[in-house]
Amino acid sequence: MTGGTVAILGPVGDNFAAGMTGGMAFVYDPDESFVRRVNGENVLWQRIETDHWEWVAKRLIREHAELTQSKFAQRLLIDWDLEVGKIWQVVPKEMLDKLPHPVTYGDQQSGTGDD
Repeated sequence: MTGGTVAILGPVGDNFAAGMTGGMAFVYDPDESFVRRVNGENVLWQRIETDHWEWVAKRLIREHAELTQSKFAQRLLIDWDLEVGKIWQVVPKEMLDKLPHPVTYGDQQSGTGDD
């Protein structure tokens, strides 16, 4: 991935984000398997921490639900307050100082190698 923003509502494969140099991904992870599959060499990840990025993720899922009539996406939206905490926000390290709305990667899980 070199640009754009994507919401992934299903499981990801091993080595997720290897080579990711731009953009942002929101990954729904109800079973906590994401942290074992992400390649943290080039990206940082955390749970969504700001209203702005929560709105972006929700908008992507809403668009998907409207375009595909996905019952799964519709359920996520109905139960949003419970489900938003299961979404990871993934950003290439090189993009952190270029985002129009910063992320802090403070007390959250991240791909810094310190976890």
